Amino acid sequence: MPAAQDPQELVARAREGHQRSVAKLISLVENASPQLREVAAALAPHAGNAQIVGLTGAPGVGKSTTTSALVTELRARDLRVGVLAVDPSSPFSGGALLGDRVRMGEHAADEGVFIRSMATRGHLGGLAWATPQALRVLDAAGCDVVLVETVGVGQSEVDVARLADTTVVLLAPGMGDGVQAAKAGILEIGDIFAVNKADRDGARQTVRELKNMLHLREGAAAADHGAGRSAGGTGAAPWAPPVLSMIAARTEGVGPLADAITEHRAWSESSGALRGRRRRRAESEIEAISLEQVRSRMECLRGGTAVPALADRVLAGELDPYSAADELRAGATDG
Repeated sequence: MPAAQDPQELVARAREGHQRSVAKLISLVENASPQLREVAAALAPHAGNAQIVGLTGAPGVGKSTTTSALVTELRARDLRVGVLAVDPSSPFSGGALLGDRVRMGEHAADEGVFIRSMATRGHLGGLAWATPQALRVLDAAGCDVVLVETVGVGQSEVDVARLADTTVVLLAPGMGDGVQAAKAGILEIGDIFAVNKADRDGARQTVRELKNMLHLREGAAAADHGAGRSAGGTGAAPWAPPVLSMIAARTEGVGPLADAITEHRAWSESSGALRGRRRRRAESEIEAISLEQVRSRMECLRGGTAVPALADRVLAGELDPYSAADELRAGATDG
């Protein structure tokens, strides 16, 4: 984007529903533009209205199909929807490899929907590093709901729970014992569980196993609630994650999923859990930006003479590696 483009003007046009302005803002974020600070400042007063919904699950459970069906359902309820589909990166271009935007082509002509594929660019945990700021763009642009579809990287895919207001975990029968969900930490991150492809053999068993495991978790949560340690800290009853069955390819069960998302938002607001999640999200974002700044500075130092000089001193026995690292870190932060 030309350097003369005013971030304030871009944000103003994005809030009017101008999709190209939304796309340009997200590109600025992804490319770590020198104008990124201006963009963040322009977005800040307009964020905090959209419900951020994370959709996660192992590869093959139907995340993209579910996301597309959910967009259709939410649009039928007259809600503006944003979608960030986080894909693996191309090893050659660094761009999104799968391109969910292509797979959700049926929504391309709908001005009430904005879909963006984002490449992870080597970032672990199922999310792209730029996802938090991209969410701010879609939030400020007037989206009522923003769906974040993660890569699907298995047990590492828990970052979405730190980012989302509501986390939907998708499972499917025939993809391994449902108990694996507990091993992957799925029970801890899920607010809503949906067993997709419910017309397949084993679907009822998967639902039953999930309900049994969640029942055990709810018992522990109830004990915490009785001790005055509910999730929201207001004395509200803990949220009981529902287990739903659906066939996303035929849009069966998508309505109840949208209802559950709405119900979780209402509970989160009344219990205080929403504010708590968003505060933790802001803390993580501040931390990540600070670490990225230090890392960038370290990369600059690595390309200069500081690291080789310190390495020579370590080899000569003048410094131990920890003291050398302290000197390098001091140089990075002072710079």
